[in-house]
Amino acid sequence: MSKTPNTAVRPKNTGQKVIFDNPVLESLTRTHIAVPISIFVLFSIGLIVYAFTYSQLPSYLIGILFISGLLIFSLVEYIVHRYVFHMDTDTDLKEKIQYNFHGVHHEYPKDKGRLAMPPIVSVILAISLLYVFHLVIGEYTFAFLPGFVMGYASYLFVHFAVHAYQPPKNFFKVLWVNHGIHHYKDHNKAFGVSTPLWDFIFGTLPK
Repeated sequence: MSKTPNTAVRPKNTGQKVIFDNPVLESLTRTHIAVPISIFVLFSIGLIVYAFTYSQLPSYLIGILFISGLLIFSLVEYIVHRYVFHMDTDTDLKEKIQYNFHGVHHEYPKDKGRLAMPPIVSVILAISLLYVFHLVIGEYTFAFLPGFVMGYASYLFVHFAVHAYQPPKNFFKVLWVNHGIHHYKDHNKAFGVSTPLWDFIFGTLPK
């Protein structure tokens, strides 16, 4: 029978989890949110400047590809959160992987140091995405990937904000409410962080 440890985890709004006894390894699991956001924003800007300056892509197509990248990232965000971070943990290994990847965040949702991947992982991810996308879609990468990466930077910002600050008194409040429901009431709802779009489409939007 599958089991999902998040259902048994009681969120703690203070403290933090030590994953590695080795202090060097432990430090690599933590980061200030501004570091990865800065990495991805600068990476996105660099790519989009390259697209306008050196590629043969027309301006209108660069805009379309950029917006497409934003949209596709939001779908990837939803899928990864729902099916990877909340995978069925039917083995001890899966349970350990799930906890270290995401369960620890559900147990300590206010731990600001673990709201994003560490810088070294962010750099490796950015370079890997550039290589893979260029291999698949060639020159279109320089317009599509900036949108995709900016989508990720936006996700990081929203995710940090909903955990670190009180909700605003405007329509953005829905992001705080949905993520609060996901953490404190029903972890099988509200998988979208930066947008509720895919929760609405796939029927996981909280009532």
